[in-house]
Amino acid sequence: MIFIIKVNNRELEWYEGMTIEDIFKIKNYTWTKIIVKVNKQVIDEENYKITIVNDGDDVQMLHLLAGG
Repeated sequence: MIFIIKVNNRELEWYEGMTIEDIFKIKNYTWTKIIVKVNKQVIDEENYKITIVNDGDDVQMLHLLAGG
């Protein structure tokens, strides 16, 4: 059985114990300014290593851009 989470509205295979930091590595995200939400709740950067993502969670990783 394959378990799935959604990251930015796209399916990603999930495994037990997956953290926000793991998703960054899997997706090769290296952005310095980003907002992360899990099920619409903002996750602080210092908690990326310890925040466990559960099967079926909706994860949003929003890259902040400056412009003018």
